[in-house]
Amino acid sequence: MGPEPQTLPPSPNWYCTRSSDAVPGGLFGFAARTSVFLVCVGPGAGAIPGMPPFRVVGELVGHTERVSGFTFSHHPGQYNLCATSSDDGTVKIWDVETKTVVTEHALHQHTISALHWSPQVKDLIVSGDEKGVVFCYWINRNDSQRLFIEPRTIFCLTCSPHHEDLVAIGYKDGMVVIIDISKKGEVIHRLRGHDDEIHSIAWCPLPGEDCLSINQEENSEPEITNGKVTTQTPEAKGCYLATGSKDQTIRIWSCARGRGVVLLKIPFLKRRGGGVDPTVKERLWLTLYWPKNQPTQLVSSCFGGELLLWDLTQSWRRKYTLFSASEGQNHSRIVFNLCPLQTEDDKHLLLSTSMDRDVKCWDMTTLECCWTLPSLGGFAYSLAFSPEDTGYLAIGVGDGMIRVWNTSSKKNNYDVKNFWQGVKSKVTALCWHPKKEHCLAFGTDDGKVGLYDTYSNKPPQISSTYHKKTVYTLAWGPPVPPMSLGGEGDRPSFTLYSCGGEGIVFQHNPWKFGGEAFDINKLIRDTNAIKNKLPVHTEISWKADGKFMALGNEDGSIEIFQGPKLKLMCSIQQHHKLLNTMSWHHEHGSQPELSYLLASGSNNAVIYVHNLKTVLEAKPESPVTITEPFLTLSGHTAKITCLAWSPHHDGILVSASYDGTAQVWDTLREQPLHNFRGHRGRLLCVVWSPLDPECIYSGADDFCVYRWLPSTQAHSRPPQGKKSIELEKKRLSQPKPKPKKKKKPTSQMPVKQESFEGNEEESTKENTAPVENGLSDQEGEEEEEEAPRALTPTVPREPVLCTPISSSCEKSKATINNKIAVLKKEPPKEKPDELRSRHISEALMKRRKARSMLPLSTSLDHRSKEELHHDCLVLATAKHSKELSEDVSADLEERFHLGLFSDRDTLYRMIETEGKGHLENGHPELFHQLMLWKGDLQGVLQTAAERGELTDNLVAMAPVAGYHVWLWAVEAFAKQLCFQDQYVKAASHLLSIHKVYEAVELLKSNHFYREAIAVAKARLRPEDPVLKELYLGWGTTLERDGHYAVAAKCYLGATSPYDAAKVLAKKGDAASLRTAAELAAIAGENELAASLALRCAQELLLVKNWVGAQEALQLHGSLQGQRLVFCLLELLCWHLEEKQLPEARSSSSSYHTWATDTKEPFLQRVTSAWKSVFSLDSPAQCRAALQRLQDIKYPSSTSNTPYRQLLLHICHDLTLAVLSQQTATWEEAVQALLRAVLRSYDSGNFTIMQEVCSAFLPDGCDHLSDKLGDRQSSATPALRSLEAFFTYGHLYEIWWSLSRPCPEASVWVRADHGKTLSTEQSQQVDRASAEDTGSQAACQPEPGNPPELSLRLSGESARVLSACRELFSEQHASLQNARRTVAQVQETLAEMIHQHRKSLLCKSIASGPDKNEPEQETELSLAGPQSQCKEEENEPVSLPELTRRLTEANQRIATFPESIKTWPFPDVLECCLVLLHISSQCPGCVPQELQQQAQELLRKYACTTAYKRHSRTFCT
Repeated sequence: MGPEPQTLPPSPNWYCTRSSDAVPGGLFGFAARTSVFLVCVGPGAGAIPGMPPFRVVGELVGHTERVSGFTFSHHPGQYNLCATSSDDGTVKIWDVETKTVVTEHALHQHTISALHWSPQVKDLIVSGDEKGVVFCYWINRNDSQRLFIEPRTIFCLTCSPHHEDLVAIGYKDGMVVIIDISKKGEVIHRLRGHDDEIHSIAWCPLPGEDCLSINQEENSEPEITNGKVTTQTPEAKGCYLATGSKDQTIRIWSCARGRGVVLLKIPFLKRRGGGVDPTVKERLWLTLYWPKNQPTQLVSSCFGGELLLWDLTQSWRRKYTLFSASEGQNHSRIVFNLCPLQTEDDKHLLLSTSMDRDVKCWDMTTLECCWTLPSLGGFAYSLAFSPEDTGYLAIGVGDGMIRVWNTSSKKNNYDVKNFWQGVKSKVTALCWHPKKEHCLAFGTDDGKVGLYDTYSNKPPQISSTYHKKTVYTLAWGPPVPPMSLGGEGDRPSFTLYSCGGEGIVFQHNPWKFGGEAFDINKLIRDTNAIKNKLPVHTEISWKADGKFMALGNEDGSIEIFQGPKLKLMCSIQQHHKLLNTMSWHHEHGSQPELSYLLASGSNNAVIYVHNLKTVLEAKPESPVTITEPFLTLSGHTAKITCLAWSPHHDGILVSASYDGTAQVWDTLREQPLHNFRGHRGRLLCVVWSPLDPECIYSGADDFCVYRWLPSTQAHSRPPQGKKSIELEKKRLSQPKPKPKKKKKPTSQMPVKQESFEGNEEESTKENTAPVENGLSDQEGEEEEEEAPRALTPTVPREPVLCTPISSSCEKSKATINNKIAVLKKEPPKEKPDELRSRHISEALMKRRKARSMLPLSTSLDHRSKEELHHDCLVLATAKHSKELSEDVSADLEERFHLGLFSDRDTLYRMIETEGKGHLENGHPELFHQLMLWKGDLQGVLQTAAERGELTDNLVAMAPVAGYHVWLWAVEAFAKQLCFQDQYVKAASHLLSIHKVYEAVELLKSNHFYREAIAVAKARLRPEDPVLKELYLGWGTTLERDGHYAVAAKCYLGATSPYDAAKVLAKKGDAASLRTAAELAAIAGENELAASLALRCAQELLLVKNWVGAQEALQLHGSLQGQRLVFCLLELLCWHLEEKQLPEARSSSSSYHTWATDTKEPFLQRVTSAWKSVFSLDSPAQCRAALQRLQDIKYPSSTSNTPYRQLLLHICHDLTLAVLSQQTATWEEAVQALLRAVLRSYDSGNFTIMQEVCSAFLPDGCDHLSDKLGDRQSSATPALRSLEAFFTYGHLYEIWWSLSRPCPEASVWVRADHGKTLSTEQSQQVDRASAEDTGSQAACQPEPGNPPELSLRLSGESARVLSACRELFSEQHASLQNARRTVAQVQETLAEMIHQHRKSLLCKSIASGPDKNEPEQETELSLAGPQSQCKEEENEPVSLPELTRRLTEANQRIATFPESIKTWPFPDVLECCLVLLHISSQCPGCVPQELQQQAQELLRKYACTTAYKRHSRTFCT
């Protein structure tokens, strides 16, 4: 394994009292999420000279939840031991040298909040939890002690450096106690004075109380009664203790007197050049460090991240010094931990971790910052190198910040600048401007797109057009209409394109970024006259020259458009799942044609590379559909998230995958080269360094960015099987989001979402796991198969506080369950008395009176007799007096119930009073009835609407008040129903007042599509566009949720059968594809129907359902040619099964009856089946089928081509050959037959090649030669090549017949008993069997003939051997030799380059280059270590010599005629070796002249090591 990759680690955990520590010698560790990262500091760190002396050297992985505590053993001899505590309830002890767990315990039952390794006892670790329980654990004897001192929440604890039994504990409520663990936790002192959380406890480094000159009379605080009289033990005397609290004070306590002696108030320091943030004072974490060599000084943190050095020599002056007067050197947010470190060169350093996500190192001599280690607080979503500011790497992170890393810095290898203004969300996409320096575009998960000037401190420009969902991709490209309209100076040379999760691509004008962005779908529709629904876009990529744009879609298709009008050139239908990433090959390589390579990755684990050169240069009139890849890269086991071509090489690609690895590929050879497995999560992005060819950066959801070297990786391909399972376990060791029972928040930290100057969340201390670093660990999505790219749109979350489930809640739940269970049982039989009492109670309920409408008046009429008499007098006076006196008026107003007997005004007052009483008692319906009695129906409706108390009865009575009042009441009632989530009922009321469009829109906006369509269909005109919008909207929703069949119905309802067929085909199974093809055919979408029917047939081909495949192809008339191909394929598969070839065996095949008739020769069976089944009996029909099939081109076969795909391609060529014979076009027949043979030869399947030859050329190629007639025909070279391969196959069959252990009489060999082979011949046969002689020789069975057999060849073999003269072509041997020379030189050059890079890497790692070996950089020994020729073994070959050889070989190749170079020919030297093996096994059977010719060719052209080794056997 190579050196440790450079790491940009996760942020240290927040709100932990001791989560970082360091030991002498230079090792520092800090807890980050669920692991601990180790940093080597000082001269021994192995850092690059000139860089800060530190390096991240490893990670301790084992906890499953947040690590809350970390402490080293500070005892000499065991600095390699450390301890961690976690929210998973365990305390683990580690060996940092092996990074393994030594031992662990899970004694705590509650969340562990404090941990410390005793500085006095080597094997003692003390830990405390939130319930106040303390455990002492001795490692060596595996013993523990449980102590329960106070029923309070422990916040921190520190063991005494002077007394092995004393431990100081700080609690959440401000209490500090000192206990003696040797006396079962007896409390020595209770120190009261703080009134809030204790964040830190520091013992004075020196024992005794003489180190500080404290005036006991003036500076000591008033003695506080501790509530318990304790005897002063000798151990407790003579020591100071410092505590820091959230109450903004530092207190120094005297252990001798048990009280505070010094009080330090934290000052509030204003920031330079800015206003005061009012939340800063509320946010404080006060941590302390008491320097070991300076007991009169104390270091503390402050409000805004500053560090203070307090002078304790004159305690009454309260004097402090601020760390680092330089601008920007201090932390920008609160500091959580301080830990000292002494390096190997005796430098005293102080390391601090902060909420600003930086780890800083301070020189205690100068109080200046030595270096800063930045970190990440979220997923690394995106990586992008600047094309202009070379070496500047932008990182988009889920913590709402952009990092720009200057990777080319000569002074600081962690030169990182943060940008947070205006972001306020996860940064999911980045893209640098291709020409303008320091111009960076970014996209966020809330749909925002912005532009940053990374050289200034200005806020970014934010586009006024937002995406509705996450921004997936950003790309700079040439402007397209309407932005491209206008002169050169009136429009930008590059515009920004953004693709969002809703499937829209916007074009933003960088000159008018605040203006409206344009949806390019409109231009695509107009240019290409598309009427159907456009696919949902998920990826965009412009070719480097700006001429072509690629769009990736949710259905896996890729569309290539030509700028600037975006004319559709071709569509790639290879992926069938959501497309995640695309990348065009660069244009500055040695092979310009490679710039047309487009690599793509989707939710499938396969990467496809397409060569679009032919299609794009041809500029077709109509779009071309591509269904076969140029290259296929298989190996990953999960979705592909990112692809990047190497800018330094040709055809080298790196991929990132959800399987947790990054893979480097040689795409032209379809081979994996290097596999990186350093991440502990799913990879999201990868990029190649533009400066270093041997450097790659990758980011993942483990909050890390790694810089790694491909050549140092131990693995070459992604893990499979058990390895992938182990990697999955490693990845699953990360924290899982799970609900936890937590207490309600107290005043510990503000629960609201605070901002880092308005940019990131801050969680409470109780929000431990899974919320860390201010971000929930659920920050990444729960990945789904159809979730776009690794980036499901998520909403930024505030910290979630879960209330505990009390026992009473559990009881009530159990009670409910019991009730339900009782209801299910039969009711018990009732006794007669119980039944009678129940009937009586029911009767009483029925007779109960309704509630009184005038309860207040009724009650006043039931008062005492005197009051009632007085009522009569007052009423009589009011009725009979002409003028009422003041007393009578007052009496009437007081006795409002008399309004029932007085005038109308008094009655209205009575009704008003009664109504108020009903409202106060919660009976608004009675108030409404009273208002109706009064006749104020409009007032009733208005009051009810304001209070949200409208009912169906009130609305039904509204027409009484008038038509307009009724309309208003119905609308108000509909709004009220919407607030109550009764949308269907609200829509029904809107329909009652003829507001059909409003009702439909209401149902649609709340996703009641079915109801909305029913209403629109019933009430609107059939051609109304609203109806189509409803169908399309519902269809899109159903399609996204995977309900493809119902979505297809929606598209059919919207008269869009094309989209209906496409969505049906998304499932990809045979039944869905067939239905989609039938649907497209019914709708007249012939091209789509044909493509879907062919896909259906190919799916059925995988399970060998031949009957179903033919039925699918029969759906469309244009697939007649494909039916012929499938017919021939079926006959060939049956033929192979008859031969019992293991590759062709299948137990579930479904053949036609005509395929199993084997009486006739194979070729005659094919033509008979075509005539009888497909009625193909005229030359015109054959020509039509031939023309259709000639338009289909398949790529060349390789050893990686799947077996069934190979058979299909071979049968396609064989069908062309048979059709050409039927139409008497013999030249095309020869070429097609040769292509079929070549496919099997190139794929390495010798068996298939021989079966094809035996079936189609049973008597050889003579009849083809007779048909061609003229030897100067254009097909003559092809015929010669075909004859050569025919002879080549028979030559091997003869050799294998001789090589069988027990040869039997066959068409090739005659075996006679009684004659033995000579010893020399037997040795030659054995050697021949042990060494491969070429591509086919590796497949030979082990020869070795019994000594009692005599072998002779048959007459057929003799004829084949005589035909071998055609194989021994001097011209072809010379051409093949020249091509081997070119390949050998290229391989040597590649090896020289590899060795040169390796030597440079070794020199950079070692102390310096070796000056005695300068020659090795430019020269390399050509001969391998296995070479037998000692003269060539150490002979160096220079670069000019290699160049000369390459030039001469290319010149020789150029002299050969094109007819020779066009058609492949069997390897002449291989044929020579096989012939000589036959001669050695069967002496006398090969003519001497033929043997001499073979030996002469081997001597002349055997230039490679393998051929030389074999030729020595026969040529010496």
